Amino acid sequence: MKFFTYVIISLLCLSINAQDPILQKSNETLEEVAQRITKSYDDYIALDGNQFILFRKKVEEFLIREERIHAQFTGKEKLDELAKLRAAETLEMRNILTQPQLTVYKKVKPEIQPLAVIEER
Repeated sequence: MKFFTYVIISLLCLSINAQDPILQKSNETLEEVAQRITKSYDDYIALDGNQFILFRKKVEEFLIREERIHAQFTGKEKLDELAKLRAAETLEMRNILTQPQLTVYKKVKPEIQPLAVIEER
């Protein structure tokens, strides 16, 4: 009976972990970009080992979402969606960073991850 219970619990845990389609569709280039961005933030906010990993995964998750926005939207609608996404990213970083780190993160985020770059001709 215990064996059967353990098997059921194990299967449930596996199915719960496999539910996030955003994290499943990662590609290597986004991993590299997330690593580079995380290192840039680390220079300012001094992430510890565990925070570094969580922060990098969260950045990668939002890069995937950002890529979808770039593919689906254009113009003002695209900028609006990107602004919403960046706000959501900042909110989720509250779960990873300490309050002093979060304050610095908010200050340097526009420099490290600008919403959009406008090129002048």
